[in-house]
Amino acid sequence: MKTEKFRILFLCTGNSCRSQMAEGWARHLKGDVIEAYSAGIEKHGLNPLAVKAMAEAGVDISRQQSKRVDELDTMVFDYVVTVCGHANEHCPVFPGRGKIVHAAFDNPPKLATGARTEAEALPYYRRVRDEIRAYVEKLPELLKS
Repeated sequence: MKTEKFRILFLCTGNSCRSQMAEGWARHLKGDVIEAYSAGIEKHGLNPLAVKAMAEAGVDISRQQSKRVDELDTMVFDYVVTVCGHANEHCPVFPGRGKIVHAAFDNPPKLATGARTEAEALPYYRRVRDEIRAYVEKLPELLKS
């Protein structure tokens, strides 16, 4: 008997990095139990270093699109996971039974502000990528508690 997947929205400020990584990991690791989406309070475009860091880990997010949360306002989610403080503070109300859960991750572009080269910036993206992966690996069980 087929069970329905959990519909999860990963939400951050600009839908360029953290929420995109989380969507990518959820599709890659948990696609059998999670229907994953990502969006932002704003739309900043897909961060190329996030794409590169995820590709290094074997996950292609290059076809994902940056979108604002209001583009998904007709969808009903089981969970909305805010991955940054700004999104958590400004999370809109969603229709249906969706539960809002906050899981904060550092902002790689902000961490890499002083980096002069891509090689200097990438370690920050990799660290956050790996932290998001560890979080997603515990889904959906972690959300049900």
